[in-house]
Amino acid sequence: MSQRHLTASRRSFAMRLTAPLLMLGLSACGSLPTRPVRAAVYDFGPGALDAATLTQPMGLPLLALADVASSNGALDKLAVLYRLGYADAQQLRPYALAHWSMPVTGLVQQRLRQILGQQYAVLSAGEGAAMTRVQGKLPLVLRVELDEFSHFFESPTVSFALLRLRATLIEHTPVGAKVLAQRQVLSRQPARTPDAPGGVRALGVATDAAGRELAIWLVKIEAAR
Repeated sequence: MSQRHLTASRRSFAMRLTAPLLMLGLSACGSLPTRPVRAAVYDFGPGALDAATLTQPMGLPLLALADVASSNGALDKLAVLYRLGYADAQQLRPYALAHWSMPVTGLVQQRLRQILGQQYAVLSAGEGAAMTRVQGKLPLVLRVELDEFSHFFESPTVSFALLRLRATLIEHTPVGAKVLAQRQVLSRQPARTPDAPGGVRALGVATDAAGRELAIWLVKIEAAR
């Protein structure tokens, strides 16, 4: 074989050897892990921004707000939940890229405390017990159990926030606890967009509406006593 043919043969062999390695390298580059997409974290917003509304006058009646409970374990977690009413309304589904900043029960309690705090000096249940030494009696205790808190889709484009809770007002007497009243609250607020941000905003509005309804209810009970 001439030197010329030998050189061409070697070059052809080198190309056949290099081509698979080159393809392997390109494949490896294409399979590099992409940067993970972080889930958006939501809450109900900062609440009142006017300092005047944050100042509580002296002499407000006391109200002990117990920790908000849940009849559904999913509401003790961080997932933003939705239901497809047009497909399977009995299934709660979590948004993959949306989380609450704290469990739903904690967010609802935080907002109820802000709303009720406009007409009561709102204490925790433990703080209420400590106030016995000051005023000689325990304040009324409001217990709230959350049954539903989801973004409900009637169709792929029409949806609303759905909140359902049960409130129980309790008075502690020398002979034990006495239930003064109970109330079911259903709050339904339309979502502007059929997605997680739209559902989150609507759920915040629904919580505010439920809080105002509880505040009116409590005033009526106090007036009737």
